[in-house]
Amino acid sequence: MNDETRKDWDTYFMDIAYMVSTRSRCPRRHVGAVLVQGKKLLGTAYNGAPMGVPDCSEAGCMIAEEFVMVEHAGKQEMIKKQRCVRTIHAEQNLLLFTDRIDREGSSVYVTDEPCWTCANMLANSGVTEIVFHRSYPKDTDKVTEMMKQKGIAFRRLQSYEPPSETVMTVSN
Repeated sequence: MNDETRKDWDTYFMDIAYMVSTRSRCPRRHVGAVLVQGKKLLGTAYNGAPMGVPDCSEAGCMIAEEFVMVEHAGKQEMIKKQRCVRTIHAEQNLLLFTDRIDREGSSVYVTDEPCWTCANMLANSGVTEIVFHRSYPKDTDKVTEMMKQKGIAFRRLQSYEPPSETVMTVSN
């Protein structure tokens, strides 16, 4: 294999994050995360229920509903949002199952842009870079601003294509 056919490091580690995401049993979204220091893989995690507890595929999603005021076409509008609260996010599991010393100065590759809660946790974890593929527009602005304030590199791999066998199809 020569350098022309060899994957770059971003693609390599994001491919691993997507492969890790295939362990998720969440019917709504599979998310994977990997911790990397230099070019060394230090940990992997995916979203799911706590160990030993039935997951969403076994017990169904535990949906929490909230109403949020948004502006749409110049008008304030109340919309209903749903989210599953059974699942621990991949970033949270990554932090639970890796050591602080390993996170200092490391990078996190995650299939999806971190939500506000995960971004807060990552901001205090010691990592210096977060690389993601799929955006999460709801929190992008505030997460991007916080990462800038913290001096954490925060970047999206826009032209990245995940391995086809890792792409989840949702049937609803």
